[in-house]
Amino acid sequence: FTIAIILFLFVRTFLVEAFKIPSGSMEKTLLVGDFLLVNKMVYGAEIPFTGKHLPAIRHPQRGDVIVFQWPLDPTKNFVKRLVGVPGDTLYMKSGELYVNGEHQNERYVTHSEPDMDPTAVDFEWQKKYLVKTAEAATGVPSRNNWGPLVVPKDEYFVLGDNRDNSLDSRYWQFVPDSLVRGRPMFVYYSYDPDSLDRMSWLTRIRWTRIGERVR
Repeated sequence: FTIAIILFLFVRTFLVEAFKIPSGSMEKTLLVGDFLLVNKMVYGAEIPFTGKHLPAIRHPQRGDVIVFQWPLDPTKNFVKRLVGVPGDTLYMKSGELYVNGEHQNERYVTHSEPDMDPTAVDFEWQKKYLVKTAEAATGVPSRNNWGPLVVPKDEYFVLGDNRDNSLDSRYWQFVPDSLVRGRPMFVYYSYDPDSLDRMSWLTRIRWTRIGERVR
């Protein structure tokens, strides 16, 4: 039993960890009620109580779906898509993302409220990172119109695939490299939680999603 516990803790800490999707910010890529297995080795697992990481197999790349600790509250884990790496210049026009001046063909993106473009004081942080180019947004930055911003060294810019319903880097800045925890591999279990049935975890299983790779 002791050996089993030690092996479990080793695997969970350095190799693979399970996560559950609690919100719809990554729909349709990930759904509420999806359970993921996350590869912690690929970006270098954190060594407990040291703040240091093991050597990474590779660094996070643009387009990766990543799990990370929320910069405003590291006790919470978020799952988003990495759209900007250090040195990238990003901006958005009418909900369309541009990276280093090139429009991104993001087939995985969904828009639940395409006719709305709210502004908020949360976007004010962007003014510090604005660069002056012909594409610079005018007026107050909003959910669908902002930038251009340059991603700082050792940090990343992340967005949810459900662009109109995602709390992401547009609102709370960049994700430090040190907070990245891993990359989801596949969905090992999934059920529809939108049910009054107490046994929905058993009766509302999404069989077609089990084993689906996260891309």
